[in-house]
Amino acid sequence: MLLAIGMFVFEVPNLLFDQLKRRRNWRHPTSERVGARAASQFAGVGEDTLTLSGVLAPGVMGRKDALEDLAAMADQGRSWPVLDGDGFVYGAFVILDLDETKRELLENGQATLIDFTVNLQRVDDDEGDTSATGSEVRA
Repeated sequence: MLLAIGMFVFEVPNLLFDQLKRRRNWRHPTSERVGARAASQFAGVGEDTLTLSGVLAPGVMGRKDALEDLAAMADQGRSWPVLDGDGFVYGAFVILDLDETKRELLENGQATLIDFTVNLQRVDDDEGDTSATGSEVRA
């Protein structure tokens, strides 16, 4: 298992990604001051986003309907726990968008390769965990 979003698992028979990008930021609003640099104050954690990208080759590497399963999860509008194969828990995320580019088309319009990108955004989960970092699951 590379990663799981809820019960959707990125693995060989299902769907694989070849790049995971994580972007986190912290809020530091400023107030202008006369004759000095603007004053800055730490206001807490900001956004935490994940971007997964890869190539789906239906029938060779991944399921033809795997991206539709992710879209169905996004349609629900709920947050999903995200954890990786090492047991690192990223937190609760919503699926913001899913991009697909079909290429190497056959006569019937079926794509033999589909490039995809999934964008996720961290939200506070139902248990009230607002930690900016993930945690590790110990077996």
